[in-house]
Amino acid sequence: MNQEKDSMLMGDEASCRGRSRVDIRQRAFRYAVGAIKLGRQLQSQRDGAAWLVGKQYLRSATSIGGNIEEAQSAESRLDFIHKMSIAQKEARESVYWLRLMLASQFLPEASISPLIDETDQLIAIITAIIVKTKKRHPT
Repeated sequence: MNQEKDSMLMGDEASCRGRSRVDIRQRAFRYAVGAIKLGRQLQSQRDGAAWLVGKQYLRSATSIGGNIEEAQSAESRLDFIHKMSIAQKEARESVYWLRLMLASQFLPEASISPLIDETDQLIAIITAIIVKTKKRHPT
């Protein structure tokens, strides 16, 4: 099952966004680092609302990769799907917080829009992994 999980975690981005194959674990890790950097930017503003929204975003954004990593130790296919589904939900929550930051003008659009795009891509890849896993092994 581990070899099978490894192959599923290699996001075939060609089907999602036209890029080369990348390990979703690496991509989620890089995304979390970007979220931390954005959180630092918000913290330096000393705006209470920006700090609070940034903290919520940071929690959900870093949780994506954590759940993907947990899926590596899944006890079953259903457990794998469950953990990947949690990662998907956290990514969707992250988009919400980013959109809220954008609408509240906490930071320039140029700081937030690339993260929204990357989050949307992560959602697409994670969704494809979940769908592919369900198709390969129906319950």
